[in-house]
Amino acid sequence: MTFTLKGMDKMDDKARMSEFLNFVKIQVDDEKDPLALMSNISAFIMSCTRKLNWAGFYLLKDGQLVLGPFQGLPACTRLSLDKGVCAKAFNDKKITKVDDVHEFADHIACDSASESELVIPLFRDGKVYGVLDLDSPEKNRFTDLEVKTFDQLARLIEKFL
Repeated sequence: MTFTLKGMDKMDDKARMSEFLNFVKIQVDDEKDPLALMSNISAFIMSCTRKLNWAGFYLLKDGQLVLGPFQGLPACTRLSLDKGVCAKAFNDKKITKVDDVHEFADHIACDSASESELVIPLFRDGKVYGVLDLDSPEKNRFTDLEVKTFDQLARLIEKFL
């Protein structure tokens, strides 16, 4: 399946996020392998979302969050569940948006360029099994529209991952 992102940079935020969700829906309908889905979804996120330096998945394995498919610089491969933005989203079972990571007491800096972060928990059978983690090199980067869009994304993909 071929996707074209041409012209998305000229779309307004609402249209771009809607088109992004359409790309993911097509992918979910076409591919059922979790690794392939997470790989393409992280690529879609980086291609369709402005001002990101990292987008990817961490999945629960042996009591910690283990790096999954991502786009960006190399990242922390294992995160404990007792500190960091990913752990907070995982433990609180809700989206965690941090406008300035330097003000978050337990922030884990895998990429020193990150200034803000958005983490969305992924659920299966009512339990969190992983997170989608987005980092930006700009403070106050994530909008309410993006929070809503990435929450919709998580609900769309969690039954397939």
